[in-house]
Amino acid sequence: MQTRTTLAVTGTDECCPTVLSSPLSEARAEELAVAFSVLSDPVRLRLLSLLASAPAGEACVCELVEPLGRSQPTVSHHLKILADAGLITGDKRGRWVWYRAVPDQLDVLRNVLA
Repeated sequence: MQTRTTLAVTGTDECCPTVLSSPLSEARAEELAVAFSVLSDPVRLRLLSLLASAPAGEACVCELVEPLGRSQPTVSHHLKILADAGLITGDKRGRWVWYRAVPDQLDVLRNVLA
């Protein structure tokens, strides 16, 4: 059974050390490693890129199958992993689920390397 892991989002007025500016705590390093490991798969990285750059800010799972050249069940599997990591979120509308990137979570990953 997988548990949902999300990164702690800090406000702009709070201090959050980056990997390059100071050592990370063991807990923070483990938390970040989970998120980065989710993105280590090329299919998931492409999915996140497709969602983050979607013109409407979201995309239906049915729109993601062709660009990836993967089956719908495979795409859904990878979307679930991204959602469990808190990097994307989805809403079921009729038969399909519409997904979007979670900007705050992406900012955490981006900023930790700055």
